[in-house]
Amino acid sequence: MYRKGKFAGLYVILLIVFSFSAFLLLQPYLKPSPAPPETLSNTFSTHLVFSGISQNLHHPLSLLLLQIIIILAISRTFAYGFSLLGQPPVMGEIVAGIALGPSLLGWALPNISQFIFPPGSLDPLLFLSQIGLLFFMFIVGMELDLTTFKRKLQHSVIISHTGILLSFLAGIAAGIWVYNLFAPPDTGIVEFALFMGMSMSITAFPVMARILQEKGYTRKSFGTMMIGIAAVDDITAWCLLATLIAYIKAGTIVGALPTILLSMGYIAVMFGLIQPFLKKIGNIYVSRENLSRPIVGMIFGIMLVSSYITEIIGIHAFFGAFVAGVIMPPNFRFKKVLSEKFEDLSLVLLLPLFFVFTGLRTEIGLLNNSSLWGIAAAIIGISIAGKFFGGLIGSKMTGHGWKESLMVGALLNSRGLIELIVLNIGYDLGLFSSEIFTILVLMALITTFIAGPSLDFIEWVYKKRNTRKGLAGENYSYKILLSFGPPRMGAALMKIAAAIIGNEKEQSLIKALHMTPNLEITPQEATIFEKEGFAPARRIASNFGLRLQTYYKVSDQIDAEILRKSKKYPVNLLLIGGARSLFTENIVGGRVGNIVQNCSSGLGIFIDKGMDFPSRILILYSSSSALSLVSITQKLSSNPDVLVEVLNLSNLASTDIPDLKSTTILDKRPIDKILLDRYDLLIIDIEYWHKLIHYQTPWLSHCPSTLILSDPKKEIGNVNVERYQLKEI
Repeated sequence: MYRKGKFAGLYVILLIVFSFSAFLLLQPYLKPSPAPPETLSNTFSTHLVFSGISQNLHHPLSLLLLQIIIILAISRTFAYGFSLLGQPPVMGEIVAGIALGPSLLGWALPNISQFIFPPGSLDPLLFLSQIGLLFFMFIVGMELDLTTFKRKLQHSVIISHTGILLSFLAGIAAGIWVYNLFAPPDTGIVEFALFMGMSMSITAFPVMARILQEKGYTRKSFGTMMIGIAAVDDITAWCLLATLIAYIKAGTIVGALPTILLSMGYIAVMFGLIQPFLKKIGNIYVSRENLSRPIVGMIFGIMLVSSYITEIIGIHAFFGAFVAGVIMPPNFRFKKVLSEKFEDLSLVLLLPLFFVFTGLRTEIGLLNNSSLWGIAAAIIGISIAGKFFGGLIGSKMTGHGWKESLMVGALLNSRGLIELIVLNIGYDLGLFSSEIFTILVLMALITTFIAGPSLDFIEWVYKKRNTRKGLAGENYSYKILLSFGPPRMGAALMKIAAAIIGNEKEQSLIKALHMTPNLEITPQEATIFEKEGFAPARRIASNFGLRLQTYYKVSDQIDAEILRKSKKYPVNLLLIGGARSLFTENIVGGRVGNIVQNCSSGLGIFIDKGMDFPSRILILYSSSSALSLVSITQKLSSNPDVLVEVLNLSNLASTDIPDLKSTTILDKRPIDKILLDRYDLLIIDIEYWHKLIHYQTPWLSHCPSTLILSDPKKEIGNVNVERYQLKEI
């Protein structure tokens, strides 16, 4: 205390000396402040304060920061809400942009909208959003793994181009139909109709990839095929768009030839010279440790130069950023580290600005009569039909079944953010009026929104067939589902499952569920995470000769997915990992608590404290112990490689603990560190665990790894809960 007070006094003296010295130096040059008029003496200081705040509020930088804060807060809120609905978060961000525009905020609170987004403040938003889109298109290009569809290149090209051509034709027809209603003055019908066709032929690769991850298709042949189709779709669409922009700016096909030739030369240089050079760079700089700032700066420079060249050629800077991403080295680690450096800034900060800028252009109030809404519905219907039947026909042409063909048609309608980029390009070129722009933005939203539910509906139609395939494991008499995050937890749960199954390997099946909670990962990253996540569990299963089925999913609704999987594929026991804090905190809160309250199978919550293999197990029996504890004890007692000892903590006689084989029943005795150190695993009923936590039992801190069991909410298979209900004597 003395030393703290001493230093505080010295610091105060230092400030006084500094202030007095500065005053002496500046005093001759200080001007006296004029006295305020007597009538204003009471309000002068208040007036100055509020006047200064008002000026600062309207300063361009202050206004831009306020806009960014509001945009980020609203976009993240909407993104989270849409993720709960099973939609890609980008859908929520798009809707947030429209909500902040004249369609909602400008209509409901015009004064606030005018204050936040005055007309003169939109230019900084525009430029920042354009930079964000350059980063985004670069990332989209990097996400395209051209090797994923080489095996089925012909199928991917045929299906993709059938979908593009049919929807393009449908868009041209729709453009000719609505030209007189919506085309701006001095816009030719050919240019208008071609851009309508372009807008209807888009499929967003990033959105489709997210849907495939959410539905668990990325490791199936169908998912691989769809990634290939989406990749071909993206490349084709951007090449078509570049050609179309060149034609529109030149006015004639002949006039567009120089731009097209320059574009071909640009692509030849990028793929012939720059890509081989970058491949060598990717083989050297393969980790975060040696990917230095100069290398990142060089990559950044390549993206900007590529964007600049395509902009001055006349085919838009976005195309250059996309091509720069495509030619990045195929080395996964290099791409992963590079994308981490680009994604946070572009996707979290800059990209939502584009959604709001698009929302400020979208005025749903312009569709103010039934005829306009009828036209909007027709255009949306045409766009859905063009992509759906294009994908369906192309898929059938390549020999796929009806189910896969229908699913292809449904997924090709996911237009997402790429569609908004194309629409904004058309708007900036003067091809779209505000009315048709609004209709096409609604088309992008609705078609993307229905892509996932359409896939679910098709799966529901084929439910019986899926059920027969999915429940092939029902021939097994005992099934365990493991759900884990860290791979090491998967290995620990697999060891417990091996101890429970024992010699009944032929009659038992283990299912393992591993999830990645980050919805923004790429399909390539998902493949790596799946392989790494299951590797330890697969190794343990192989060592013990166990049957293992794995399920991988990208989802941020962890507890809901665990419960859904346990109900879809009924199991006898669900094993999940818990935190060590359960030894000292309330037993079940958050995700674990939700699973406990809603699980329809036996549930085991495992707290790992460094368990190798549970060769010595202590089971605590209380008067509340029921089916789960009894059935697990029976299983473990049949395993000759496991020593099981039961400590009877209740008034039950040993003979009243049913059906145990080679299990030692210990009489009541004190539980302490000496006793607990003898065991690798402690198994206890959740009700008794609640009591131990409530009374802060001292020996809890000495527990080995612990498995906390909870009873199911209903009967499991043919086992009757009442038969094994232990009642206190």
